[in-house]
Amino acid sequence: MNAVWIAAALLTAGFVGWPVTALVFRLARTIDDKADAAAGAGRDAADDPSADVTVDRPVADNTSAADRGNTVNGDITVEAGAAAALESGGEAPVTRILRGGAIIGVLERLAVCLAILAGQPVAIAYVVAIKGLGRFAELKETPVAAERFIIGTLASMLWAAGVAAFTKVVLLG
Repeated sequence: MNAVWIAAALLTAGFVGWPVTALVFRLARTIDDKADAAAGAGRDAADDPSADVTVDRPVADNTSAADRGNTVNGDITVEAGAAAALESGGEAPVTRILRGGAIIGVLERLAVCLAILAGQPVAIAYVVAIKGLGRFAELKETPVAAERFIIGTLASMLWAAGVAAFTKVVLLG
């Protein structure tokens, strides 16, 4: 019976954590939007260096890629060489950052949950180190991506740790 509880915990941590993390992102965005509205209704977000330009806006089917903001299929994007592209009369190319975050998040939650259930919480440090080193270049160049990375990692890990702790204490005794 323990194997069933462990399998259920891994599935819950890995795959139910995805919508939980998305909810945390939405909550963070709502808090930022309210703070921005209260701080300066007259300021333009494009002129505000602290503005979160990665907000996933609802997109109508008839909008062009340039009107969609800084996302491509839900990934965060930045304009690469926008000045050069505008001088030549073309559109600015788009570079995706933090690609594969959803899949990495599932694997991260599985690893954290498994580490706690196996009684090896030190393994969580390896997961964090690998994830941070793998994303270091992107995080260094894009502060907004770094913020999203931290929020997502903390939400993911807390969810996985909570599921593992509940399983270990309550279900496995």
